[in-house]
Amino acid sequence: MDTLSPESTALVVGAGGGIGHAFVRRLLAESRVGRVWAATRSPRNPDLVALGEAYGDRLAPVAVDILDEQSIADLARHIGDIDSRLHLLINAFGFLHDREADIWPEKRLEDITPEAMLRNYRVNTLAPALIARYFLPLLNHRERAVFASLSARVGSIGDNRLGGWYSYRASKAAQNMFTRGLAIECGRRAKRVICLALHPGTTDTGLSEPFQGRVPEGKLFSPDFAAGKLLECIDGAGPADSGGFFAWDGAPIPW
Repeated sequence: MDTLSPESTALVVGAGGGIGHAFVRRLLAESRVGRVWAATRSPRNPDLVALGEAYGDRLAPVAVDILDEQSIADLARHIGDIDSRLHLLINAFGFLHDREADIWPEKRLEDITPEAMLRNYRVNTLAPALIARYFLPLLNHRERAVFASLSARVGSIGDNRLGGWYSYRASKAAQNMFTRGLAIECGRRAKRVICLALHPGTTDTGLSEPFQGRVPEGKLFSPDFAAGKLLECIDGAGPADSGGFFAWDGAPIPW
């Protein structure tokens, strides 16, 4: 991450998840970033505690509830009181299923429920939008900054050849549209901010676990691999890429 310096700050929202934790670890280990804010519902989880012991105050674990607008606003205020600028913000969270609530990707139209569709939309679309709303002032400065959200190839309208998974597909397509709109607005009022929608590939996390049996050999990535490839995409992105939707290997994905 050569674009980051000892004066740079990064925020990973969803740092308690598999890819989120991998982002935090790689940013601390492989870049010169000054501080990494790691936002999660449980900032005292053992993985973050271990990283804190290794990297000291370069890591700043903080609590956030991405389903609570006030919690997001409070987090932005807290970070802004300590660091006046952010150079990288990664939304590393997502929702696909909930075993306890019996929410699963739909196989047919009759499987759609308001609960599942709204849950997908709140996490995958509304949360990134609210995070952008409250954190854009910290990203808008004279240096390069990146706002990146993990999306999914199944959110591509042009690439949808199988159907199904209505709630997840729709929420990710809406997230991509938001990212595109944000990039256009930033082109007018925050010209140094690059906005990206990123597909990590099928990654070995709890989100994909029930569906890994159908993944072709060699196509199930570790969180560390996915985070590393996506950081390469982030590092190489320029103003012309803002608003784009890219896979883990840097290839553009159709909207």
